Amino acid sequence: MIKTRLFIARHGKTMFNTIGRAQGWSDTPLTQEGERGIEELGLGLKAAGLHFVAAYSSDSGRTLQTMEIILRELAQENIPYKRDKRIREWCFGSLDGGYDAELFNGVLPRVFDKPVEELAYKDMADAIIAVDTAGWAESWEVLRNRILSGFTDIAKEVESHGGGDAIVVSHGMTIGTLMGLIDPSLPRSLALDNGSICQVTYEDGQFHIDAIGDMSYRQKGRKILEEEVHERA
Repeated sequence: MIKTRLFIARHGKTMFNTIGRAQGWSDTPLTQEGERGIEELGLGLKAAGLHFVAAYSSDSGRTLQTMEIILRELAQENIPYKRDKRIREWCFGSLDGGYDAELFNGVLPRVFDKPVEELAYKDMADAIIAVDTAGWAESWEVLRNRILSGFTDIAKEVESHGGGDAIVVSHGMTIGTLMGLIDPSLPRSLALDNGSICQVTYEDGQFHIDAIGDMSYRQKGRKILEEEVHERA
């Protein structure tokens, strides 16, 4: 029986990532460094012999741009590709675009009067709602349900077509939330790097974590690019 596996990538490094701003549902494009990092990822996935049967991303510009680069480097631009707004990043409401340090080390800890490291995802969602003056932020129930249903439906669709490997591009906190929902014993902050891979297997209606924050594909791709530069020199 063919397994159903999701290779979930965090999007490439963006302008806001570079200057330390929280993006949420706001968006900025990948930087030149971010594009190169995803080229590394695509090349590393190809070198590992991976062949994807389908592709999925959130509907944010940074994930669409990331997926375009991955599929190009894999030479798999023509595989089935869908966008799903349920695997978007968390919405920070009126705090979207604010500095990370102010949001995560200032505003949110003050709501519960404890360090951000001690806040669970539910605490963070509650804190964001408490300080969001626009009324756009999502409750924990809405967040967990949309994230879990989004990834579950993706896995079910791949499984219904015979299984295999699918590439998925999403966002740091969204991916971290999924990992925590699969395995509640994991620490809340996984610090997933841009272009890292979290790999999960979907079997008998359940997710099983195979890897978290795997940077080996990017590292392999970087070596390939460096060798190409050396050969041209």
